[in-house]
This record gives sequence, C-alpha cells and structure tokens, in this order.
Amino acid sequence: MFHGKRILITGGTGSFGKHFTRRLLEEFEPAKVIIYSRDELKQFEMAQEFNLPCMRYFIGDVRDKERLTRAMEGVDYVVHAAALKHVPVAEYNPMEAIKTNIIGAQNVIDAAIASGVQRVIALSTDKAANPINLYGATKLASDKLFIAANNVVGTRDLRLSVVRYGNVVGSRGSVVPFFKKLVAQGAPYIPITDERMTRFWITLDQGVDFVLKSFRRMQGGEIFVPKIPSMRIVDLAEALAPHIPKRVVGIRPGEKLHEVMCPKDDSHLTLEFEDHFVIKPTITFTHQVDYSVNLLGERGRAVEIGFEYSSDKNSWWLEKEELLKMVEAL
Repeated sequence: MFHGKRILITGGTGSFGKHFTRRLLEEFEPAKVIIYSRDELKQFEMAQEFNLPCMRYFIGDVRDKERLTRAMEGVDYVVHAAALKHVPVAEYNPMEAIKTNIIGAQNVIDAAIASGVQRVIALSTDKAANPINLYGATKLASDKLFIAANNVVGTRDLRLSVVRYGNVVGSRGSVVPFFKKLVAQGAPYIPITDERMTRFWITLDQGVDFVLKSFRRMQGGEIFVPKIPSMRIVDLAEALAPHIPKRVVGIRPGEKLHEVMCPKDDSHLTLEFEDHFVIKPTITFTHQVDYSVNLLGERGRAVEIGFEYSSDKNSWWLEKEELLKMVEAL
C-alpha cells in the first residue's frame, strides 16, 4: 500500500523512525519518505545511511503547526512517533512534555486535516493506560485527541488510529543497552528498581511489522495493542549480566511496578483478535464502524468484562534464552 505514496514520519531520526524507514525502502517503492525532526545532527547522520532520491529531511518541531503543515503538503500517510518519552524528565519538566506530547499531537492532527493526508497512526505507550506519571498522562491525552479527530475530518478521506505497545528491546534510552553498557564498563553491580517489576517487551522489527499491518487494518478510531511477552526486570538483568551482583535501588519518579495495555475499565470496549487487541472508541462517530471485522477480514470477539491485559498477569512470558536471541539480533 506504500508503493508510489508519500510518507511522513515525525520523530523520524529515532529508533523506530530509522527502522521504519529501512523497511519502507526495502519492501516498497515510496515516492517520498519525509523525516521530520528537530535535531540537525541526527538528520545529517541518518542522511548518510538513507540517501535514496525519495528521501527528504525536514528540520522542524511538532510544536510548530505552520512548519508541520508545510511538511505534509502532498503527503498520503503519517506516522507520529515524536514525543518526549523519558519518565523522570517529564516529571521534572511537565510543561515541556505537555507542549510536545499534547499540543504537538493536536498540531499533527490539524496539519493532516489541512494537507489532505489519508491515514495517520500515532505511536502510544503502555504508560498511557491508567497513567500515574506525566508522560503517560500526556500520551493518554494524545491518544484521545487522535481518536476524537475522526469526528472532525468532514468529507475528507482521512482516518486516524493509535498503536500502543510496551518497552522496545534495544531502543535508545531503554534498559537493555543500559545494562549492556554497565557490563562492558565492568560495573560492580547492576541496579534493579524493584525485584517484583515486570514489563512488556517487543523488538523494533515487531513494532514496525505491527504498525505496517495496522495501516492495512485500520478503519479509524482504534487503539491497536499487540500481544507480546512480559519479563521480570530482575530476570532481564540476570540474563544480560549473570555474574554481576544485583542491587535494589528503588523505583524512579513516576514508575509503576507493572504496566497495563488494556485497562480493566476499558474491557467493555476491548476486542481480542488472534495476535492483537483493539480498544474501540469511547465516543460515537458520525460514521458507523464495525470494529469486530477489520479491513483485512480478521474477526475479533469481545473480551470478558473485567479483563485486563497487564505485564504481571500476562500468559506469555519471555525466557532468558529468547531475550538473549533478541538482543543478539539487534
């Protein structure tokens, strides 16, 4: 579906953006791939690797609606990956996270409507479900904005949806490269926030696959949630550094013990498909949508009332050997 199309990626120099770009260029023949981000050095470095004639690099911030609108001229598909994502940093700089993650989200929506974009997928996070930190709260607000925007597109052929998933193995700033760095430096111990802590895990490849497929599945207004494994943080540390002592250092500001991707309070809106869940909109759209059958013909069924998809109650757990294979493949 991306042959001959123009795709814009906000935050395109990040881990996901670079991987998504690589897959676009390997598997499709897009007319343009536009990388929209605010870091000139990262764009320069990315342009050395991705330098095909279809590539375009736009310096810009999602806080700047006028620049976004200019960048989206003639664009067919948008992946919104730009965000301030560091939980403690957002706690200490709340207004900056709000400007990027909430106001920036609305700017992406307004620019897409003004520019004739056809499909938008916004990347979310498990921290947006039942949020206790500011980052999660801003992403919940962003999710709500993208979903509600389907009601204001008028007669335009524009649909907007959200993809929500957990920690990405090997992404910049994640715990896996942090632990590996400590091992390489010969650290005397590996810091563990809490021995009970669990997280959902997904690889960049799996994340990109899921977003690509969500573009083909989407009808507008869905929150797509992949079925992915959980792992305890202490088991992760043991897998990566089996011979180094572990030290409990306490939970950081805004952290949870466990993450949720489909909250219990949304169980009446949640549909289960073979490899993913869909959380239906809480509002009624002007256009009628049967979310139990997606555009690929896949059928979902309603989950039981009270169902919760959380990292500690997951039925799929990542073994140490599986994690090491994922890390080796990075």
